[in-house]
Amino acid sequence: MKSTRTLARELARTGHKVSADTVADLLREEGFSLQANAKTIEGSQHPDRDAQFRYLNEQARDHRDTGQPVISVDTKKKELVGEFKNNGRQWRPPADPVPVNVHDFADPQLGKAVPYGIYDLAADTGWVNVGTDHDTAAFAVESIRRWWCGQGRAAYPQATRLLITADAGGSNGYRTRAWKLELARLAAETGLTITVCHLPPGTQCRCLNSSSSSQ
Repeated sequence: MKSTRTLARELARTGHKVSADTVADLLREEGFSLQANAKTIEGSQHPDRDAQFRYLNEQARDHRDTGQPVISVDTKKKELVGEFKNNGRQWRPPADPVPVNVHDFADPQLGKAVPYGIYDLAADTGWVNVGTDHDTAAFAVESIRRWWCGQGRAAYPQATRLLITADAGGSNGYRTRAWKLELARLAAETGLTITVCHLPPGTQCRCLNSSSSSQ
């Protein structure tokens, strides 16, 4: 991608003296316009991708049809804590904007807010646990524990199983040993058989219950 100044210089080298503004006018006359990149190119698709999603759907349906909870989990965008500028606007008296910090540097005392979201598929409700430290496997499982103790257990008093769907990276990644260890502890505490299905690519299913040992 070349700017109008670059195009003007190249045209000048070939004997066509023209300004960048003229190049811009000519481009507009030809129907060109300034456009941002569009994220539309994807990598190759695994031949079993559809089968993977079908398997996930079957697992979720099996749990829901028998009254067992199914949740989807993910860490949301981290946010700075404090008086920082955002892109929203609000009604204020004339010439009376809310003062905020000049620079978007994290406050060493307040740090960042780390929201870990839990979505209950059957109830169609969301639950968010916000931490101020780091997005770790221990934090992810603690968020699930707090959801279960504060909402899930009351909503599913007869539950014996819990299905968790998650992406394959980050604090709940399928390669994260601490994630598996913390889930095994949660399974032992609650008596639930916990199944984790990771979304493609790398779809996996792992069951944990009170008799499971970490690997």
